[in-house]
Amino acid sequence: MSMQTRIEEKLSAAIPCKHLRVENESHMHARGSDSHFKVVVVSEQFSGQRLLQRHRAINEILAEELREHIHALAIHAYTPEEFSEKQGLAPESPSCLGGSKFDN
Repeated sequence: MSMQTRIEEKLSAAIPCKHLRVENESHMHARGSDSHFKVVVVSEQFSGQRLLQRHRAINEILAEELREHIHALAIHAYTPEEFSEKQGLAPESPSCLGGSKFDN
């Protein structure tokens, strides 16, 4: 199973998503495949939560992947209303500066 599929499955099983998009952005970086991802998660569950709470929840769900496989994870977590205001668009991810714990 690809890392992208694994992320999609874990997030969709743990969060009742109105919208979920997982993008493998590894091709934009020097680290190679399955190391850089962007997730856009839209859920009613995020209503009343601060951004930090939303990110912590996603980081907790993906703790093993972050510890073992993922170098960078861009998280965009919205309520349906917030996502609608953004017209379904998430910011572009920045360029990677390197410095991975996986580098020798």
